[in-house]
Amino acid sequence: MRAILAAGIAAILAIPALAQDRAGEPAFRALYKELVETNTTLSAGDCTKAATQVAARLKAAGFADSDLTIFSVPEKPKEGGLVAIFPGTSKTLKPILLLAHIDVVEAKREDWTRDPFTLIEEGGYFYARGVADDKAMAAIFADSLIRWKSAKSRFKRTLKLALTCGEETNNAFNGAEWLSTNRRQLIDAQYALNEGGGGRLKADGTPLLLALQVGEKASTNYTLEVTNPGGHSSMPRADNAIYTLARAVEKVEAFHFPTSLNDTTRAQMARLAPVIGGPAGDAMRTILATPDDPAANALLRRDPLINSTLRTTCVATLLNAGHAENALPQRARANINCRIFPGQTIEQTQATLAKLIDDPLVTITPRGARGPIAQPPALDPRIVGPMEALAQKMFPGVAFVPIVSTGATDAIFLAAAGIPTYGVPGILFDQDGGGVHGLNERIRVKSVLDGRDYLHTLVATLADSQ
Repeated sequence: MRAILAAGIAAILAIPALAQDRAGEPAFRALYKELVETNTTLSAGDCTKAATQVAARLKAAGFADSDLTIFSVPEKPKEGGLVAIFPGTSKTLKPILLLAHIDVVEAKREDWTRDPFTLIEEGGYFYARGVADDKAMAAIFADSLIRWKSAKSRFKRTLKLALTCGEETNNAFNGAEWLSTNRRQLIDAQYALNEGGGGRLKADGTPLLLALQVGEKASTNYTLEVTNPGGHSSMPRADNAIYTLARAVEKVEAFHFPTSLNDTTRAQMARLAPVIGGPAGDAMRTILATPDDPAANALLRRDPLINSTLRTTCVATLLNAGHAENALPQRARANINCRIFPGQTIEQTQATLAKLIDDPLVTITPRGARGPIAQPPALDPRIVGPMEALAQKMFPGVAFVPIVSTGATDAIFLAAAGIPTYGVPGILFDQDGGGVHGLNERIRVKSVLDGRDYLHTLVATLADSQ
């Protein structure tokens, strides 16, 4: 294995001037623009249309019809996707799957400064819904396949591209889940490369760190509910359902789950500490030795991302109560969204909430996880080694940090189907996240183009590895 790993890293180091390689940039920009400007929201969009447009570009580059599969289900005809196959030369090496979702979060024109479904380049940024999450990666992967097909490139391993819908919406048709359950052989692979990693930029736009996602938290919801007979608002009563629910929600707000560490988060804190520096860096070192240290935890909780990385978190996201302005509420409900640290369970988290709230008037009902509990992939040096070597070549001196994602991706469905999935580095985001899921989503033009260079080279290297 050491010889194989050394050969892969040597191949990376031998490649000259990666960051300056902008071959086919106009064609990439055209593909990216078309993908971004095709509305793929659940309410009014059409993922199947977007997938068909990408398939047409792949076919024009020379892909055979037999290597392109547009899929959907009859009851959700606009929520389909695409699987494209780039055959390799080896009959024994398993494929690599490239996964990207093409659906996007809802966006209202009246709320945005610019039209959310028009790609705008302004001040060094791309603006539009999906420019970062996740159409940049989808466009980069598709563009790479087009470039390799046009150049008649050949790799040992077969490459598979899956562009799917449903990642952004719980309880919607999910393409990655459907493929894993119904067309497992179509996407069969040694491992998959996905979103969830990337990296972070400093305020001045220079790289702070590169992130490799090797695990993610499970997303699940619990309904807190209080009911009673209610009555006339002129006669208030002590067991008002709204007040009882409010007290329960306040207990959730004030509670901090204990620090949790695994191999990934230990490596993450160890590598982040010198990058962050100062008191926060010292606090990271402290919790590695003493996870429950009160002062270190209090300091690190000031950073929402670090806080969420280190523990299960639960937060109120929806409230619904009452039925009339002049009546005491008969029912009050709150949705509590929890992101559960790997290795912990839905049942354990519910038990913690019940003990915390400690009120028989409040029922707690789990509404199920978004999907299977995430299984983190191994830090396989044959995969991670070339990633880090290329990162150091393209972004010299920048920390390379394995992370547990605080969000959720479609990796959970692939992992459950036996395909380890890594959130690759390479596309770097502003520290505030660039408005992903919020208003005026943006990503730096340089981040997209640098990410294109990184991922194109990385996938080609891995595809020729043992």
